[in-house]
Amino acid sequence: MTILSPNTPQGAGLGLRRAIIGPLSEQKPGQIDFMEVAPENWINLGGRFGKQFRAMTEAYPFVTHGLSLSLGGPEPIDVEFVKSIKKFLDEHGIDVYTEHLSYCSDDGHLYDLMPIPFTSEAVDHVVKRIHQVQDILERPMGIENVSYYAAPGQEMSEIEFLKAVLQEADCSLLLDVNNIYVNSVNHGYDALSFLQQIPGDRIQYIHVAGHFNEAEDLIVDTHGADVIDPVWQLLNETYRLFGVKPTLLERDFNIPSVAELLQEVGIIRELQARNQLANEKTA
Repeated sequence: MTILSPNTPQGAGLGLRRAIIGPLSEQKPGQIDFMEVAPENWINLGGRFGKQFRAMTEAYPFVTHGLSLSLGGPEPIDVEFVKSIKKFLDEHGIDVYTEHLSYCSDDGHLYDLMPIPFTSEAVDHVVKRIHQVQDILERPMGIENVSYYAAPGQEMSEIEFLKAVLQEADCSLLLDVNNIYVNSVNHGYDALSFLQQIPGDRIQYIHVAGHFNEAEDLIVDTHGADVIDPVWQLLNETYRLFGVKPTLLERDFNIPSVAELLQEVGIIRELQARNQLANEKTA
């Protein structure tokens, strides 16, 4: 099994939400190279949204990013749920599946992404579950570095924990640069130093998003605002360090017009083109 799916879409992408599927279906903007959905929000969806979604998967390459697998949770992996994801991926010809390096259930759904303790025991627990999911999906899967607001029982640093999971599970990384920035402010570390320690060969694709400043030293990862300059700068540094990678804009709340979303997708494309040119000149 390969670490990175050879069929990962390239370029600049946008997270597809039901609030924008209507205008996107009508316009099918050429500025968007690929799209992403949480599969559990679209599995077995019929009617108007089902037809629109099928039209979009026929028009664009897609990746998927799950919300409720609960990789770090104490309860057994929901095998039937994973099988339904596999069926969804097969039906729509999607090869890339990623999930959050977190948990969201314990004898019931918690409706939030909770931090996994940064311990060697947790590494072993998560790695076994990643292997189980990959075996069912018959695909490699990726994990996303997450934002977190507390680190209960911490024995390792965040970067040590992330790298250990990636290495031992031999899986790919969905690198969220906004989450690096959010955590760097909330936990007082240097974002660039964290980024430099990322194993770049494991990056499948990248997320950028906006957030909410609750206080001077507290940022909430909302995906409900425009991407700010420091996050764009961190994305640019990511390209400089690791080369241009597929990158997707997330927007979950306070969703603006498609035209405004495309402006931010355009920034991704501009940064990618600039770094691609720079790489060609130094090659």
